[in-house]
Amino acid sequence: MEAAIDRIMMTYDLLLNRSAAASAEAREKVTEYVTTLFEAGEKDMHRLTVCGLTYLRELDGTNDPVKAGYTGL
Repeated sequence: MEAAIDRIMMTYDLLLNRSAAASAEAREKVTEYVTTLFEAGEKDMHRLTVCGLTYLRELDGTNDPVKAGYTGL
């Protein structure tokens, strides 16, 4: 599980330029989320990584298609 969290944070830090405090806060949130997934039975590191990255992107709003300019038209 720790390897998945490290991979999530390494990738997420490459996507966004954030302060150390923001990175620490994101790590805390994603650790809690990945722990929940792990305890629920998800053991695949790659799935945990993808789910964790998706979770962080949803938190910061970068996964919002409307903000990205997609209107459906």
